[in-house]
Amino acid sequence: MIYAAIWRALPGPLAVRVLLAVVLVLAVVAFCFLWLFPRVAPLMPFNDNTVDPSAAVVVHGPGSPAAGAPVGAVAHLLATPSLAARR
Repeated sequence: MIYAAIWRALPGPLAVRVLLAVVLVLAVVAFCFLWLFPRVAPLMPFNDNTVDPSAAVVVHGPGSPAAGAPVGAVAHLLATPSLAARR
């Protein structure tokens, strides 16, 4: 309905209306990309991390000293001397 109201408000014959409608759409898109989206981007949660970077898991490849060891926190716990004796 709003588009019909805008279409009726545009002056001139059909060719002029189409040209004005295209200009209006391009102006709205330019407004969004040049002003609105950059202002709203810092408020969006897309760059918020939910994983603690200090808890990263290191996977050792073949030939490394820990190639046969379990990966992640379990490998660290099993590598400590106090827990290794309990195995």
